[in-house]
Amino acid sequence: MTDAAASNPTAYVEQLVSLTERLTLLLAEQARAFEARRPQDAAGNMAETTRLANQYRHEAQRLRAQAATLLGQVPASLRARLTRATEAFDSVIARQGRAVTAAKTVTEGLVHAIAEEIASQRAAGAGYGPRGVKAQSTSATSVTLNQRA
Repeated sequence: MTDAAASNPTAYVEQLVSLTERLTLLLAEQARAFEARRPQDAAGNMAETTRLANQYRHEAQRLRAQAATLLGQVPASLRARLTRATEAFDSVIARQGRAVTAAKTVTEGLVHAIAEEIASQRAAGAGYGPRGVKAQSTSATSVTLNQRA
């Protein structure tokens, strides 16, 4: 894609618009999956999304560095398409961010509830036996709770 920028700025910007639109569609699909509380559905196209996101990041940096040169040689209608595609991308990024944050909050709440229930059950069984010795728990369960997750 980068070779097209030097030889044909119009073709390069058209490719960048296509890349942006494809990435926007994939992220919108992921956002819908998170909003439907089906994060496992979002994992299906994760590799493609990651690949396109890396390519988009690289090409956006290149475009920023050469904006005056490249965009000055491109028709106004194509620049407008790029602007609209970028605005749609930004909107989907914000939507996906909200959906992921909501899923993270729900997941953290579940983990905390499970950890609290396990802790309360462990504490309830801690009594004294017939000889005044503390009763030993017969089942060992480990729980790891990461406060940063």
